[in-house]
Amino acid sequence: MKKSILSVILVLVFIAAPSTSPARECKAVYGNEAHQLRLATGSPGELGLLEKLAEAFLANHEASMCWIKAGSGASLKLLKGKEVDLVMVHAPAAEKKAVEDGWAVKRTLIGSNEFYIVGPKDDPAGIAEAKSATEAYAKIASAQAKFLSRGDNSGTHKKEMTLWRKSGAIPSGDWYITTKAFMMATLRKANEINGYFMTDSSTWVAGKKGLTNLRVLFRGDPVLINTYHGLCQPKGATSEWELSFEFIDFLGSEKGQSIIRNYGRDLYGEPMYSDAAYAEKYDK
Repeated sequence: MKKSILSVILVLVFIAAPSTSPARECKAVYGNEAHQLRLATGSPGELGLLEKLAEAFLANHEASMCWIKAGSGASLKLLKGKEVDLVMVHAPAAEKKAVEDGWAVKRTLIGSNEFYIVGPKDDPAGIAEAKSATEAYAKIASAQAKFLSRGDNSGTHKKEMTLWRKSGAIPSGDWYITTKAFMMATLRKANEINGYFMTDSSTWVAGKKGLTNLRVLFRGDPVLINTYHGLCQPKGATSEWELSFEFIDFLGSEKGQSIIRNYGRDLYGEPMYSDAAYAEKYDK
């Protein structure tokens, strides 16, 4: 009888105990030291920029870095939950709110790229003639031309939804396709089905050779400049807060900025990102 009662109590305790999700797995680990910094970001990791930055930083630190692949919205959620030490993101309004609320600090401009609206070469919605990004979006909705959305609360998705609101168009119907995938995967899907998509310029530079059905149809509106910031945990919030402070400082240093402004030049013949000095005039 006592054993039965004990078993019931243990089951009840197990059920009542709060569940904790396991820590996000590293998409990649740079360095082999046990002392590890956890960083969340999307395209800078996917395109290899983070690896170059990590290599340069870790050369002077006895530490390793875990990259967790996540879009800007998910990255900030991980930071808030103390699952990562720092993030590299492009969601200005959400970043400012995080700092205001006190769970993120040292918000530092680190660089930029820009958004391109790409689509089928015959441009069925005629967006190449648009005078603004919002006009381009309105034309796509009016034509009900296939448009792919990441739909994942990433920085790209946030920007897209802002443009839809400003255009006055409602993105819904069979023509509006949500992928819940990252930038490169969605870009490839757009190429596969001849749809429109708003990609960042860095991903376009890296993937354009294989995207034979698409071309850049609209770019150049200042609203499409995409600024990146680094943010980290407040002092004492995680065990690696000091190292995260140092990495944020490194991103803004001349060495870090040189890596950012030149990354991609040797691979693709053109840089994939602009530095903070260029991005500053677009940082709002």
